[in-house]
Amino acid sequence: MSDDSAFKIFIVTAPGLEPMLCAEARDKGFAEPRAVKGGVTIQGGWQEVWRANLELRGASRVLARIGAFRAFHLAQLDKRARRIPWREILRPDVPVRVDAACKGSRIYHAGAAAQRIARAIGEELGSPVSPDAEVTIKARIDDDLCTVSVDTTGEPLHRRKHKEAVNKAPMRENLAALFLRRCGFEGTEPVVDPMCGSGTFVIEAAEIAAGLAPGRSRSFAFEKLASFDEAAWQRLRAEGGADGEAKSAVLFHGSDRDAGAIAMSRANAARAGVAALTEFTQQPIGALVAPDGPPGLVIVNPPYGGRIGDAKDLLPLYQTLGRTLLGGFSGWRVGLVTNDAALARATGLPFGPPAAQALHGGLRVTLFLTAPLA
Repeated sequence: MSDDSAFKIFIVTAPGLEPMLCAEARDKGFAEPRAVKGGVTIQGGWQEVWRANLELRGASRVLARIGAFRAFHLAQLDKRARRIPWREILRPDVPVRVDAACKGSRIYHAGAAAQRIARAIGEELGSPVSPDAEVTIKARIDDDLCTVSVDTTGEPLHRRKHKEAVNKAPMRENLAALFLRRCGFEGTEPVVDPMCGSGTFVIEAAEIAAGLAPGRSRSFAFEKLASFDEAAWQRLRAEGGADGEAKSAVLFHGSDRDAGAIAMSRANAARAGVAALTEFTQQPIGALVAPDGPPGLVIVNPPYGGRIGDAKDLLPLYQTLGRTLLGGFSGWRVGLVTNDAALARATGLPFGPPAAQALHGGLRVTLFLTAPLA
């Protein structure tokens, strides 16, 4: 696996959102993007791995496929794992851990499989094995086919590292980005979130409009690999606008009845470098008015049963949201995330069929979307 050789890269996302991530990868110019269960595959080398971590908003992690072989028993697994060019991938001075999963295979003990691969790495390369290592090798044995990948991300990609303060049941940034994409948001129209919590939708929209790379504030596991080139990485960050100045022709608005949420949102926007592009106001739903200027997108992740509160108790909130938007947001589209279609219907908003579904906090949630309101 030399620096210029192409290999398969698997980009993980929330199940149900693979088509949106595939579209994002295609827009970003990645080669041969293909939506598969649990993510998207692309072809590329190490620079594409770095760029996927840096630039893809909808990704949760990036796995570089470094080997695949048939293995019918542990001794065979051990022997064939040693053929992987570990010296081209791992550093002997950096600890590594191995995670394994087995499904429908003659090798059925995941712990034993992980132990054999870890031993092969240790004896072939000398890398120390540690359960707390930043670098992780992932082995999946499915129908006797062992696929070996290196996790190039480390902490999940939704942890942008410039949003420190969160409220109860926050929307993950990568889900927010893909829901914005599904709503047709491209960065050229205003966005309003009337229950903004810690500001995720608003901040993501502002970053998209400003062309800021989502991974600009954090480090990655690939920086600990043998293939890492610090100078090339810094050039890539600069070319990708990772250090760009936040500019946008439109503003992005969040409101919430909770003063603490507004304080969190403002602090998070400042850390993200988009304070000048965002406006946060403490107010209840009933006081919401459309900002001056052209219509855009209202996107909201309200409380819902199983997440915050009981569904029956939440009906008045959804009804108020619907009345407010129908009465004052003519020309605006509305995107609403909930796990309960009855709550969405309670708004009275003219939602079409479910636009997207995904797991969020262990619950299957649905994005409901309207055309521009009359």
